[in-house]
Amino acid sequence: MAVREITYAEALREALREEMLRDDRVFLMGEDIGLIGGVFKVTQGLYEEFGRERVRDTPISETAIVGAAIGAAIAGMRPIAEIMYMDFLMCAGDQVINHLPKIRYMSGGKLKVPAVIRTQYGLYRYAAAQHSQFYPAFLMNIPGVYVEVPSTPYDAKGLLKSAIRDENPDIFIECAALYRLRGPVPAEEYTIPLGQADVKKEGSDVTVFAVSYMVHIALSAAKKLEGEGISIEVVDPRTLNPFDKKTLVESIKKTGRLVVIEPDHKTAGVGAEVIAIAMEEALDYLKAPAVRLAAEDIPPPFSPKAYNAFLPNEEKLISTVKTLVKSGKQLYK
Repeated sequence: MAVREITYAEALREALREEMLRDDRVFLMGEDIGLIGGVFKVTQGLYEEFGRERVRDTPISETAIVGAAIGAAIAGMRPIAEIMYMDFLMCAGDQVINHLPKIRYMSGGKLKVPAVIRTQYGLYRYAAAQHSQFYPAFLMNIPGVYVEVPSTPYDAKGLLKSAIRDENPDIFIECAALYRLRGPVPAEEYTIPLGQADVKKEGSDVTVFAVSYMVHIALSAAKKLEGEGISIEVVDPRTLNPFDKKTLVESIKKTGRLVVIEPDHKTAGVGAEVIAIAMEEALDYLKAPAVRLAAEDIPPPFSPKAYNAFLPNEEKLISTVKTLVKSGKQLYK
């Protein structure tokens, strides 16, 4: 395959454009996505190419956006609705919880809701408490909705194309701090199966399960730890629903240690579920207790100094891994 270096935002735009060309049922809707190309410029140029019928600017109403997407999907269309900030997704909470994931189940499969809800979280941009929230574990707790959290341009494009073609409703969570990140993306057609994690780096001493932006922190930490003779394996879930238990368990079997690093809150977060899975399915392979590194249980602060202390970071990860490997603490004697 021919591979180019493009940004995360460009990879998303390519996925949207290619799927709109492939299937005329695919259309976009959301606040400011048309005339100005989206506040993050992901949809830039699509309005001019496909017109106002397929790239629709909407009122400032998350309830209307998600509700219209559900109706259009039931009617046979393939809507991709953008919620500008994840913070505002719960303004459409009734649709997200009671309708989007349940209609197919309650109709015995007669009705399908192949809608994609694209949204992003503003962590690492100092956007304060009402524009920075990331709550993937809440969505993991809603059966019937798929949840994607791509960390690279390659994953962003391949997962978005798969989500658009999926017969289930998908909530596709992007990270605004990654939009300008560049990475290799094939020019040829490709998709990534939903529910398939990716081992971003092989290792032998510790499994680091990293969610979204944390993948890059884990990879950077891994390079520094190699110089001290510590090898970490970085596992990127890519999708949280469906969840790839097999890759997680196989990695724990190999390394015997687990650290979860996530940008959501620690209490009842993604890490709690990941470690529960480890306890249920890989306890016999753990050499030491699993550890969670997550955001503090407070609203995201605006102050940069407080904000940096609020989030897990590379320094905390390196310190945690060293302690875990060198302490000699064992679950079993």
